Parts: sequence; C-alpha cells; structure tokens
Amino acid sequence: MSWTQERARVASLTRSRPADDPDLVGARRNLAAARLEEHIRQVVAVAPPFTLEQRDRLATLLRAAPSDSGGAAA
Repeated sequence: MSWTQERARVASLTRSRPADDPDLVGARRNLAAARLEEHIRQVVAVAPPFTLEQRDRLATLLRAAPSDSGGAAA
C-alpha cells in the first residue's frame, strides 16, 4: 500500500476512533513505515553504491528502533 493510501486510512480511522485504538495505532505505524520506505528508496536511488560496512551501519539504525507493539504514533 502506498503512503498516500496509508494516510487516507489514518484520516478515516481518526474520525471515529480514540487515539489509543489498536487499529489506529497500527495504521499510524504503517504510515510512518511507508513514508520512511519511500524516502529510503529515493535516497538510495541517487546515492553512490554503499560499502558493506556502510550498509551494516544503516541497517543497525533500523534494527535499533523501538519495536514495541504500542510504538510512537506518526
């Protein structure tokens, strides 16, 4: 699903759900992930090839992100 579709889902759920609703929290998390994925794709498309060390450091940043199911809203 594109980030714009995710944004529409968040907007729709926001109208009828409390901020802590699990579906809304999940939709916000999905929106944040979709936006980040698009940004990463754009940056990688114009960047020179990364070394293995650089890729490992970048991947470590993503692995270190909080992963609790109630994560921060986007």
